[in-house]
Amino acid sequence: MTVQMALDLGRSAMLLGFKIIGPILVISLAVGLAVGIFQAATSIQEMTLTFIPKIVVVALVILIFMPWYAKIVIEFTQNLFQLIQGF
Repeated sequence: MTVQMALDLGRSAMLLGFKIIGPILVISLAVGLAVGIFQAATSIQEMTLTFIPKIVVVALVILIFMPWYAKIVIEFTQNLFQLIQGF
C-alpha cells in the first residue's frame, strides 16, 4: 500500500463519517435553535427542555436514515475488502 492509497482511504473514511453524522448534527442544531427561541420568547428556563426534544429528534433521525447509513457503510466496507484483496 502506498502513502497515497493510505491517504485516500483515510480521506474517504472521514468523508463517510461526515456523511453519517451531518444530518444528525444539522437537525439537532435546528431543534436546539427552535427550542432556544421558544425559551427566549416564553421566558421558560427549564434545563431539561433543551435536551428532551433533541434526544427524541436525534433518535427519529437515526431511525429514518438507518437504511441509508447501512447502505453507505456496507459499500465502503465492500470497497475496502476489494482493495485488500488486490494486494
